[in-house]
Amino acid sequence: MTQSPGSSCRHGGEFLVQQVDCQEVFTPEDFSSEERAMAQAAREFIDKEIIPRQEELDQKKPGQMLELARQAGELGFLGVQVPEEYGGLGGSRALTCLIEEQIGRVGSFAVTCMAHSGIGTMPITYFGSEATKAKYLPKLATGQWLAAYCLSEADSGSDALSMRTKAVLSDDGRHYILNGSKMWISNAGLAEVFVVMTRMDDNKYGAFVVERSCPGLTIEKEEHKLGICGSSTCRITLEDCQVPKENLLGEAGKGHLIAFNILNLGRYKLGAGTLGASKEVLHLSATYANERIQFGKPIAQFGLIQQKLAHMTRQAFVTESILYRTAGMMDALGQLGEMSQSIAPGFPLYVEEYALECSAVKVTASENLDSIVDEGVQIHGGYGFSEEFPVCRAYRDARINRIFEGTNEINRLFIPGMLLRRAERGKLPLLAAIGRVQKELLEMAPTGAQPNEPIARAELAVANLRRLVLFLAGVSYQRFGAGLMEEQEVLAGLADAIMELYKLESVCLRVKKTAARGNAKLAALQQDILVLQVDDSHRVAQTAAHTLLPHVAAGDDLRTYLGLVRRLLKTEAVDAIAAGRRIARATLDTEAYPF
Repeated sequence: MTQSPGSSCRHGGEFLVQQVDCQEVFTPEDFSSEERAMAQAAREFIDKEIIPRQEELDQKKPGQMLELARQAGELGFLGVQVPEEYGGLGGSRALTCLIEEQIGRVGSFAVTCMAHSGIGTMPITYFGSEATKAKYLPKLATGQWLAAYCLSEADSGSDALSMRTKAVLSDDGRHYILNGSKMWISNAGLAEVFVVMTRMDDNKYGAFVVERSCPGLTIEKEEHKLGICGSSTCRITLEDCQVPKENLLGEAGKGHLIAFNILNLGRYKLGAGTLGASKEVLHLSATYANERIQFGKPIAQFGLIQQKLAHMTRQAFVTESILYRTAGMMDALGQLGEMSQSIAPGFPLYVEEYALECSAVKVTASENLDSIVDEGVQIHGGYGFSEEFPVCRAYRDARINRIFEGTNEINRLFIPGMLLRRAERGKLPLLAAIGRVQKELLEMAPTGAQPNEPIARAELAVANLRRLVLFLAGVSYQRFGAGLMEEQEVLAGLADAIMELYKLESVCLRVKKTAARGNAKLAALQQDILVLQVDDSHRVAQTAAHTLLPHVAAGDDLRTYLGLVRRLLKTEAVDAIAAGRRIARATLDTEAYPF
């Protein structure tokens, strides 16, 4: 399987300090016909085998989830990213996301498959010895065995390094003895293989492959959950569980690198699943709007219903744009041979390099899905509150995504923290860029007429939003110094502004690339998306600035800062209502996501 084209290697976080050419960014329009055919096969499998059985899956009909997951594995959908020599397809990260979009349409089944193929299988793929890979990956790639990832504990969720599960080397040096318990383990009731994170001697950490048959491993009862009811979630306990020494993944003491960086992979892959769910709800909502008659006509003809569908479509487009841009950068880094560089033996550089972007995808995708399912229920009215309509299940299933793979709050704190750490290590010229922008703002001449052509308007908005983000980061750091990491509300505001820059630039670059291809109809519709996104990004960025600046400055300084915010976010008003109606019409005509 070839790597996805259309993206060049860039450093993580680089979008903050320099412009990007649209031809360097991978977009969904870059997929080959072969890759689209694979996605269509996955879609047909979901339509035929999973959607008709969702109620049975939620009721945990014995054996059904495991059987269907194995069918997906036999078709190749669980081993897209596993190397070919171990029974996988050896596909790109972008292709993996394209397949997982389809799986993501069905919440409980999606959790089962993606917890297995992502955070369950990837630690072995990247950190296992050749013998470990040969032993486990062929069974995992084909779905013969399912995997589970065991990190969280009763008293260590977001604070994962406070885990108490302990691994001690046996006296004969042949085994590690594991004791402890893990909570909220997806696939625990189905898995044959568990990747268990532990403490080791001297407060170091380890990661181990533990088989279900291992004496001392106990799977507790299934949790009763708000959503994703068909997926298995259990607590596991380990009592003097003897694990062969060769089942240690990576280096002894460096398991924390596996723990955190596997979560980076899980975050962008979660974006693929939530994108699939978003598109499914959009399909359900557009279909219902066309069929539901009120006041003598379909509710699809009402302006406020069209407005909802337009915003839902825009949010899905944004998620899609940043997801595939991020996956494309990872693929490009691998193609250039950077896979040989690592933060630990066997661990590819791209996992850490794009940690910030992975967090941005996770937060954006999960929050966009929450907004989309909420509007989907609203479009359905009272029927949306009935379990007889699938949008009701989608609403419940969506909620977990803001908690999975590190809560959105933790990810918001991580984003600016990662930027500062990269700057301190000399990996990103952030401080120089901040100084340059502060000088530019002091010398900035009064703004004249603003462009209203969509791409030109958006490019100016991106440039000014980049200036605003750097300005906010600069004044916050100057105010608090090293203490900035304790100012969580400020960090969250910075994260929101940073994510808006990544979102708006990604959408703008995608639209510009489409326009360069000469597809006038598609380009026009994407430009309508861009019109709405500029306004939304300005709204979010202004809220972030107005929230954090009064905590950073006061008096004349604050008034000056707020004046700069107004100048940077100034733009000509455009007819967003007309743009929204055109987007909604395309969605209603196809009764699906129209791109």
